[in-house]
Amino acid sequence: MVTPKRNTHMRTTVVILSSMISSIVLKKYSYRYAVFDGHEGKRAADFCSQRMTAEIYFSHLSEKKTDEEVKELLRQAFITVEKGYMETLEDLLAERTSLMYDIPEGLNSYEAYQKVPEVVEGINRINCELSSGTAAAVALICNDKLYVANVGNSRVLLCQTDTNSVMKVVQLSIDHDLTNDDELLRLSQIGINTGSLRRSTRLGNQENTRCLGNYTVKAGYKDFEDLAVACQEPIISEPDIHGGIRLDESSRFLLLMSAGLYKSIEEAIGTDQVNKYIAQIVVEQFREQATLTGVAQAVVDRAVRLHHDWYMSNSLSHPCTPKREDITLVLRNFNYPMPNAITSPSKPTVTFNPVIERNSMSDDSTLDGKKTGTVNSYMPTNTTTTTCSERTETDDGVGSDQKIEAYVDFSDFYRNYEERKRKGTLPEGLENF
Repeated sequence: MVTPKRNTHMRTTVVILSSMISSIVLKKYSYRYAVFDGHEGKRAADFCSQRMTAEIYFSHLSEKKTDEEVKELLRQAFITVEKGYMETLEDLLAERTSLMYDIPEGLNSYEAYQKVPEVVEGINRINCELSSGTAAAVALICNDKLYVANVGNSRVLLCQTDTNSVMKVVQLSIDHDLTNDDELLRLSQIGINTGSLRRSTRLGNQENTRCLGNYTVKAGYKDFEDLAVACQEPIISEPDIHGGIRLDESSRFLLLMSAGLYKSIEEAIGTDQVNKYIAQIVVEQFREQATLTGVAQAVVDRAVRLHHDWYMSNSLSHPCTPKREDITLVLRNFNYPMPNAITSPSKPTVTFNPVIERNSMSDDSTLDGKKTGTVNSYMPTNTTTTTCSERTETDDGVGSDQKIEAYVDFSDFYRNYEERKRKGTLPEGLENF
């Protein structure tokens, strides 16, 4: 699913991909969920969403037995996807180089546009495509454990209850932006003056300090005044990886969201505990809605309404009030009851801890990520839904078992596989696929 994101600076794209939603089971009882939140067009988000699935699918996941092996698999997947995407830009770079030779020497930007406007417009078009990048948050469940890898500012939240039915929330992803002191330290160590960055929200042409794609702030970072002093590429694609977290009866639900969801709420109500606030809304909607789609859509609708009311009350007096980004939410329910579903389990009593302890993973939520326990190795496939502020989901009457049509197309892969098999040029290990 691809939807346009609108804000006051640029037109961007959100791509949502969940292997379980699209009926892709990576290995037996292993599932992947991901949100790709793009900027400067959909090129990077489109490529990375498709390629990430393939990289994990063909990575011999079932052979990985330890946490470190699974985490290394995820790290290598990000590296390979980044490399593969940059290789797709070679033709664009060659075209840009050719166009630049068509501009007479000694002209400034204004003079060049007056002299050869079609050439300058062509270069600008290519530069825009080269700037396409994406935040990525990937959650992988295998061996009854949860692993999370991310770059950028999309978030992954895991919600659990303790023996007293107190809900705790942990942010398993890292916000890679200029509010992150660890990222500012990393940038200062490669020569960037972070003093000025602390007063800014952007690094080069984007907000994130890590992403997939965006050639212009990586290989082309010397073209940006605030990045040019760096001794190496300041924007990186190295993911932060967390896990494995044992999933047991205390694990209630998992949320993956684009930055638009939590930022809209932060701007609208000024909360410094937005993760807890979102989890509370989800719990409320579990008790009211009949389907997971209804739960996710209601959460998104609440955020949209809050931000709309705030925007309308401030836009006239403050013309620079930011517009809302598009919102994407992926919800995986492990075992939280839905009283109004077709099968109605007893309504739980859940309270939120009024004191939220601090955790290095998040500034507003906590969770003991080291809890152990047992869980049935079968993970039901009807407990996930995705919703977006640009689309209204419809209930087809199937209820909580509602299926979502697959939107990952492997037809090109199978066609190329058969052709290579016929020619006898298959890579080693795929002969008996």
